[in-house]
Amino acid sequence: MIAHVAGVVVEKFAGAVIVDVGGVGYEVQVALGDYEALRLEEKVKLYTYHHVSENAENLYGFSSLAAKKLFELLITVQGVGPKAALAILSLGTAEQVRNAVANGDAAYVTGASGVGKKSADRVIVDLKDKVGLPTKYDIPVQTELDTSDEALEALMALGYTLADASKALEGVDSSLPTAQRVTRALRS
Repeated sequence: MIAHVAGVVVEKFAGAVIVDVGGVGYEVQVALGDYEALRLEEKVKLYTYHHVSENAENLYGFSSLAAKKLFELLITVQGVGPKAALAILSLGTAEQVRNAVANGDAAYVTGASGVGKKSADRVIVDLKDKVGLPTKYDIPVQTELDTSDEALEALMALGYTLADASKALEGVDSSLPTAQRVTRALRS
């Protein structure tokens, strides 16, 4: 299993990037937001999901561990493969997608290329209780859960699910240093 790749972006094409890691180029499929954010000749670390099928091996990359975990949840849904999951994650940030699922917004999920109403409904039914508590719509993005939050990623690295890590950090002051936030979340 390839957990992450860290190197320099040497090429970008059609929703994928090639990351040069010590002279070896890894082709990594990425969501639209990550694709737009990545720059040529820029150092990058992408958390990866290594998908092996009968006909191919593909790497799917994510700028945050939270996005990778959400991708892994999405592909557990019957009828949602890696390409559809990546299309769903391309709708917005990982937090926006998580929030849409938590709020039961199948119309939002249907906006993904190749995802129909039945698949979107299945995503909502299967994952609504697994992605954590919803935040309210129509609030500024800055006040939503920050999926690049180091404390959130630390809890997930310790084995917490995205939902459990989000819930554990709910009552913890976000202005505290990461180590103190993690310690307080573990105690709750």
